[in-house]
Amino acid sequence: MVIVNDRADIARLSGADGVHVGQEDLSPRAVRQVVGADAVVGVSTHTVEQLERALDEPISYVAIGPVFGTMTKHTGYEAIGLERVAAAARRATARSLPLVAIGGITLERAASVVAAGATSVAVIGDLLATADPEGQTRLYLRMLASVT
Repeated sequence: MVIVNDRADIARLSGADGVHVGQEDLSPRAVRQVVGADAVVGVSTHTVEQLERALDEPISYVAIGPVFGTMTKHTGYEAIGLERVAAAARRATARSLPLVAIGGITLERAASVVAAGATSVAVIGDLLATADPEGQTRLYLRMLASVT
């Protein structure tokens, strides 16, 4: 599955499976008009208010973070922690939406994030921190398969 970050137009033109947008991008409702009803549309949230607004949009999943401190991408938001992941998971589950946790996720922390209620995790830094991102990805897949 290919999900394009930020750009609904590129997702549509390329035939990608969907698009993920942030708070500064097109709204999920506007994205849906560009990519169509069958595309995957996800949105990043950082606050309770953003999460609540996102849950009223025509989305396929919602992301929350940063869960932990991260150096990969400066969002301007403080780490939210596992309690906020759990609260967001309850809200997303009530809407039958998957919750993706992002920000500061490491192999050592990923199981606790899933245990808090996240459906999945998004990882950048910890995959690239090793000389073997493929091997690190395989470790994540094995670990996550054992906790879900």
